[in-house]
Formats: sequence, structure tokens, C-alpha cells
Amino acid sequence: MNNLQKVAGVSAIFEALIYIVAFVYFGAFWAYPSDGTALEKMTYLAENQLAFSMIYFLMYAVFGVFLAVLVVGLYEKLASTNNPMVKVGSVFGVVWVVLVIASGMLANIGLSHAINLMDVSAEKAFELWRMISVLIESLGGGNELVGGLWVLLISLAALKAEEFPRGLNYLGLMVGIAGIATIYPDEAITEIFGISQIIWFVWLGIFMLGQSNTNKSIQPPTNSLAD
Repeated sequence: MNNLQKVAGVSAIFEALIYIVAFVYFGAFWAYPSDGTALEKMTYLAENQLAFSMIYFLMYAVFGVFLAVLVVGLYEKLASTNNPMVKVGSVFGVVWVVLVIASGMLANIGLSHAINLMDVSAEKAFELWRMISVLIESLGGGNELVGGLWVLLISLAALKAEEFPRGLNYLGLMVGIAGIATIYPDEAITEIFGISQIIWFVWLGIFMLGQSNTNKSIQPPTNSLAD
């Protein structure tokens, strides 16, 4: 149990780091020509395909793996509370894992197909990529409803059971509400969800690691038959 909590805590911190890497990459290095022609946009994507694919693999596939560990770790941590919100919230957590990983796979394979279509027509290639982008945003890039429900329900259950610090749980409620609010297509809401969840991931990870070490240190020694 302690090992699972420790791995889940590390996973939470890595989730936050992935968010930060994504913010830095798209904020400082991404210069996509939003106002350019279809040819200019697809040329930029083709020239940056490797970097784009790697960052999307990190943002979605790797993020999804760490998320799966965290979902299981939190379920095991809160299962003893016998609160139905833990089970329902964990279901949303699993669904979020699937959506996130699927989004990453769709992005990388879809971009490759779109770039290959440039030999036929830049306009057709861009149209394909635009449709793929809509699917990615709908599944896990811009709509955080499922992730918000997971954080909200888990935080409510933890608050009721007094399992985590109250401040952490209240922050989780805010993160969850912000995630649900992303059903309204507004970039500001999505950024609020992302930034607040970074703080939640870090705080949660540090707490779980600290609690795991504390539980391990106070565990009574096991008596052998020879004693």
C-alpha cells in the first residue's frame, strides 16, 4: 500500500511537470502562423513534426500513463471510506485516462496523414488537420469535463473523510468546477483549470509522498517465530 501511494505521489508531481513543459513549449517556442494560408500552416507543421509529435506524446500518452497510476492510487487510498463518490469519481478518472491517451494517438497519426496529403493539396491537408484538431479538442484537449468530474468527486470524498488537508480538498473542488466549466469554449477557463491543477498535482504528490514515508516509519516491527 505504501509503495502504491509513493508511486502515485510521484506520478502526480510528474503530471504537473508535464503541464509546465507544455505551457513553456507552446508559450515560448510555438510560432504557428494562425493567420497564414493553408500552405503556410501545413508547411510549419511539417517542419516541426518531430517536436510537435514528441510534445503531444508527452502531453497525452505519457500524461495518461501517470494519470492511470494516480487514479488507482487515489482509489486505493479512499476505498476504505466506503463513499460511493470514490467509485463514481474513479470511473471518470479511468475514462479520462482513455480519452487523454486516445487524443495523443489521434494527434500524432492524424498529423502524419495530413502532412502526407500535402503532395495532393495543401488545402485538403489543412482541412483534414482541422477536423482532427476538433476531435482532439473535443476528446481531451479543450474539454476537461471528465477530468473535472474526477477531481471534484475525489475531493468531495476526501473532504468528507478528512483524508487530505482541507486546503488541498478545497483546491480540488475549485479545479473540478473549472474543469466542468470548460464545456463552455473559453480559453481562459481552460487555462484556469490547467494552472490550478498544476498546483493541485504538486500539493497532492508531496502530501502522498510525505504520508507514505510517515506510515512506513511508524510501522511496528514484525516479530519472527524465533523471538
